[in-house]
Amino acid sequence: MITLAPVASAAAEKPVSIVLVHGAFVDASGWQSVYNMLSADGYEVLVVQNPTITLDGDVAATKKVIANATHPVVLVGHSYGGAVITEAGGDTKVRSLVYIAAFAPAAGESVFDLATAPHPGEEGAPLLPPEGGFILVDPAKFPAAFAADVDISTTRFMAAAQVPWGLGSIQTKITSPAWKQKPSYFMVTALDHMIPPSGQRSMAARAGAKVIEIQSSHAVMLSHPKDVVDFITSAAAGTK
Repeated sequence: MITLAPVASAAAEKPVSIVLVHGAFVDASGWQSVYNMLSADGYEVLVVQNPTITLDGDVAATKKVIANATHPVVLVGHSYGGAVITEAGGDTKVRSLVYIAAFAPAAGESVFDLATAPHPGEEGAPLLPPEGGFILVDPAKFPAAFAADVDISTTRFMAAAQVPWGLGSIQTKITSPAWKQKPSYFMVTALDHMIPPSGQRSMAARAGAKVIEIQSSHAVMLSHPKDVVDFITSAAAGTK
């Protein structure tokens, strides 16, 4: 008689849903490793695919995904995705906000306002001049600026496959920042050449967020996915 070994069961589903919101110049595929780890740990994980043409459009896309979540939501935003979750996070299903190397604008403030603020001694993003209402990162400078600690073959492809970022996303001002009412968490990327680390620290302090710093480029979910997962799960557990 042949006895079959029991099949390992999947992790019990956690009573929290996690919604991942990507930033500018990329699409949601950058979350794949984070998605896989969180899913394996029993979380319902939903991923927003932002058009990044207008802020209003990206907020609407995010709210549609939030509406599909089974449980209360931990809303996670990377880079420009931080502005999206700042506006979309007022949704009653959202329990907390997680900013990953992200913008966290205040009321009446746009990403443009934050991105053009001076940070002496720190580099800003190497953006090309707007063309046709959209902005791109200089492809030659993209690997070092966006993801210096990621394999160069990956970052060269990312540079070539950039998603144009609409001025309607960059210049629209936030009306109701959710971090005013919701617990917030902020991962500062200390080796970031897209959003200056000092700017990240300032936004995190203003939001009263729980902060950790990591020695990482802007693309921390690619170079340090386990650290990102651990930070998100700490927010999901309500740790302070």
